[in-house]
Amino acid sequence: MSQSGQDFGANDWLVEEMFERYQADPTSVPPEWITHFQNNPQAGTTSAPVSGAPKGGTPPTPKTVTPPNISMPGTAPAAPTPAAPVVAAPVQTQPVVRNVNAAPATPAQPVAKPIPTLATQSASTLEPIRGVAARVVQSMEASLTVPTATSVRAIPAKLMIDNRIVINNHLKRTRGGKVSFTHLIAYAMIKALRAMPEMNAFYGELEGKPALGKPEHINLGIAIDLAKPDGTRQLLVPSIKGCEELDFGQFWVAYEEIVKKARGGTLTVEDYAGTTVSLTNPGTIGTVHSVPRLVQGQGLIIGVGAMDYPAEFQGASEATLARMAISKVITLTSTYDHRVIQGAQSGDFLKRINEYLLGADNFYDEIFTALRIPYEPIRWASDFAFTKDDEIDKTARVQQLIQAYRTWGHLMADIDPLVYVQRTHPDLDVVTHGLTLWDLDREFATGGFGGKTFLPLRKILGVLRDSYCRSIGVEYMHISNPEERQWMQQHIEVGLPSIEREEQIRILRKLNSAEAFESFLQTKF
Repeated sequence: MSQSGQDFGANDWLVEEMFERYQADPTSVPPEWITHFQNNPQAGTTSAPVSGAPKGGTPPTPKTVTPPNISMPGTAPAAPTPAAPVVAAPVQTQPVVRNVNAAPATPAQPVAKPIPTLATQSASTLEPIRGVAARVVQSMEASLTVPTATSVRAIPAKLMIDNRIVINNHLKRTRGGKVSFTHLIAYAMIKALRAMPEMNAFYGELEGKPALGKPEHINLGIAIDLAKPDGTRQLLVPSIKGCEELDFGQFWVAYEEIVKKARGGTLTVEDYAGTTVSLTNPGTIGTVHSVPRLVQGQGLIIGVGAMDYPAEFQGASEATLARMAISKVITLTSTYDHRVIQGAQSGDFLKRINEYLLGADNFYDEIFTALRIPYEPIRWASDFAFTKDDEIDKTARVQQLIQAYRTWGHLMADIDPLVYVQRTHPDLDVVTHGLTLWDLDREFATGGFGGKTFLPLRKILGVLRDSYCRSIGVEYMHISNPEERQWMQQHIEVGLPSIEREEQIRILRKLNSAEAFESFLQTKF
C-alpha cells in the first residue's frame, strides 16, 4: 500500500512499479512522477512485504511440490486396527459418591485419519509472483480487511437502447462521436450520488477511533482493462474529478479524454489519486453478474453486467420478442463498505439509478439538452395489450402518424443553427396516436410508404424525420392538386442520401470558392 499523502486505491501497484523504476533510473519515469517521488520519499514503500516477491537479490529457486497420494479405486484399504476389548464394570450396589471439586475427566480426542495420497509421475512447481502481479496480490489481500456487502438489481434496458440510438444518430449527422451505455450508466450513477451524498463516503480512523470520511467532490474511478505487448493485461483505475459539477456533455468529454490518456500511456499522478467511488464494466466481455473487490479508502464500487435478453427468452425470434414486449436487461451490483453504508441505502441507490435510466427526473432531457439535440427523448411507457382487432387499429394509427408528419413535420425542422430549441408538436408524438416505445420494433403495413409494404415503426419514424424534420422544412399538403402532392411525396420521402467523403470535400471546396468570389465582388464593386 502506498504510504504517500495521496490515496491511489487500486492503482497502488502502479505507484510502486514507478517508484522502482525511479530508484533504478529517475529519467525513466515522466516528470510528474519525479516531482511526486521527490515530494513524497516514501511514496513507493509497502506496508508489508509480499510473500514470494522479493525486492532484490537472487530469486528463490522454484520449489517442487508433490501432490498428496490418494487411494485409487480398486485398491484394498488398509486393515483397521482392532479395538481393545471392553470389560464390563461390576454393578454398583451402593450409591455412587462423586467429588464435585475433582477435575473433570479429559474427553477422548478424535484421531485424524491419514490423508490419502495419489501416486503420480507429474509434479507441480511454485514460482514467485513478482512485479505488477505481486502488487495486485497485495492489494487484493488488503481488500479482505474491508467488510463488504453487495446489492443487486436487474434494470430493463429498452429505453436506454432507444434513446442511445437517437443520440448517436444526431451525433453522426453533426459533431461526430458516440455515446456508450457506460456513459449513460455512469451519468445516472453521478446523478444518484448527488441525490444521496451519503453513498460518497469512506471509512477511516481519527486518533485511533473509527471515523466516517466525507469527500468534498465525487471523483469517479473508471476501471480500464488494457492489453500489454507481452499478452498480459493490466487494470488501471483513473478518476474523473468533480463529476457533480459536470453536465452530460462535459462528463462525456472528460470520460473520453481519460480513456484516451489511458490507452496512450499518458496518465499523470493526479489522474490516479483521489478516487472516491468506482465503476467497472465486466459486461463488455459477457459477464452477466459481477461482485468486484472494494479497495481501502473507498466506500462504493458499481459493477455493470452484460446486456442481454433474459435467459428464458434467448431462444425466441426478434418478432416474438417485439410482440411480447420483452426488453433486454442489464444487472447492476453495488458493493459497499458496510461500516459506513447500510444495505437499505445501497438498495435505494440502485433504485434511483433504475429510475433515472427509465427517464425519471428529466434524466434524458438533461442529456439531450447538453448535446443540443433538437428533439424530445423517447419516454418510458407500459405496452398496451392488443388483440387482432387492436392490431388493425394500430396500423390505422400508424397511417395517421405518417399523415401528421406530412402536414406538420416542418414545424419540428431544425432550421435555426444559432438558437437551440427542443422542438415538439403534439400531433407528431407517437403517444398521441396510441403508440409506445414497445411498438418501435413491430412491423406495420405502410401502404407503400418508403417503398416497402411492411416496415418497423422505428424505420418509419426515421424516414419521416429525415424527410421533414431535419435542417430543411417542407410544407406542401396545402397543394390542392393530388398529383402534385404525390410527386412531392415520392421525391421527399426517400430519406437522407448517403454522400461519399470525397464528394463532401468537393462540395465544401466549391462553397469556399463561391464565398471567396462573393467577398471579392463586394470589395471591388
